[in-house]
Amino acid sequence: MKLIKCLKHAFGMVLHSKVRSWLTILGIVIGVASVVAIMSIGGSMQDTMTEQLGGLGGDILTLTAGFSRGMSMFGMGDGEGPEGGGSTATDEEPVLDRTDVQALRAIPDIEAFDTQISGSVEVSYLGKSGSVRLTGVDQKVWSRVTTSEIGEGRMLDSADQNVIVIGGKLAESYFDKPIGLNQMVTIEENVFRVVGILDDTSTNIYMPIQMAYQMLDDKENGIYDSIVIKVKDEEKLNETIGKIETKLMMIRHVTEKTKDFSISSSKQMQETRSEMMSSMNSFLIAIAAVSLIVGAVGVANSMFTSVLEKTKEIGIMKSIGARNKDILSIFLFNAALIGLVGGFLGVIFGTILSAMLPALMGETSMLRGGTFVSVNSIIIALSVSVIIGIIAGFVPAYQASKLKPVDALRYE
Repeated sequence: MKLIKCLKHAFGMVLHSKVRSWLTILGIVIGVASVVAIMSIGGSMQDTMTEQLGGLGGDILTLTAGFSRGMSMFGMGDGEGPEGGGSTATDEEPVLDRTDVQALRAIPDIEAFDTQISGSVEVSYLGKSGSVRLTGVDQKVWSRVTTSEIGEGRMLDSADQNVIVIGGKLAESYFDKPIGLNQMVTIEENVFRVVGILDDTSTNIYMPIQMAYQMLDDKENGIYDSIVIKVKDEEKLNETIGKIETKLMMIRHVTEKTKDFSISSSKQMQETRSEMMSSMNSFLIAIAAVSLIVGAVGVANSMFTSVLEKTKEIGIMKSIGARNKDILSIFLFNAALIGLVGGFLGVIFGTILSAMLPALMGETSMLRGGTFVSVNSIIIALSVSVIIGIIAGFVPAYQASKLKPVDALRYE
């Protein structure tokens, strides 16, 4: 019997068992739609996160005072160790000061570093006021180490004093009227001129660090909240971190057990979060795959029923010359058709579902770019649904092919 004839018989079996076939197909549709939607959303979230974290700069490190074993260099630890200590190993609160700056200057693998302080300030514009975050930066090097980009105007430079750079949201929508370049803004009763607006969605304000000390009363001159470090060679990031740690531990007179500073890397953060996202995505896909297994059971059940219903027809076909492999092909084609139709409909519903979910989830920041169903996920979904159909239908198809014509003709 030719394959085309086997395919026609299989197609006829699907058409003549409409209710049972569509109920079986529905099981495949639910499973495939779930997997496609989760793959789409997971991929979109991972791409968004990679884009967001990729802008942090793989060659940027942040040094802060204080150390906790529970939140060590890259967010993991053993949960032990001091959270405080002094710049030397004392009971004072740990700080970063000029001594640490001098130590960093002696490390040749560091290209530049920016000392920063930050705090909350009251900002006023055209009679309206609000509380925003102020960051004081070393204006001579800030533009070299920051990952922020200018939307309008310019960055701070070494000659600047009473000027600021502000976040995009603060400029556009924080107050009733937008803040433009060269506009005057009042911060803690002091007037500053806007020379730059960042291309971001923050309400932050950046100004020269010496001016920031005057705005933030709780900050002591020469004491820093953080030091942002740009390394010369990103490929030697871990090696450079090791050198920084060794140097700082020596001048701060601390050991691994009494360490009172932390170094964080955006590159390590990106890798860690990507791994977490991949694990979560795999877990969700595994849950959705359960419905595919249920669909496979439905296919097997439908095929066994078809074999029982078609037993007499199998006997007739065998008595007029049909071979075992012809019968096997007919039932396998039947199972594959169910899987293919279920997979095709599942891809359609999965695409619709993935497009609707961001709206249902409230347009979260991780899905602001929307979702997309890749060609690879469509091919995988269709292939899996067909393979599941064939695997689930193999046993009943094999049993049908082994029926003896006499026994099949006698079957009632």
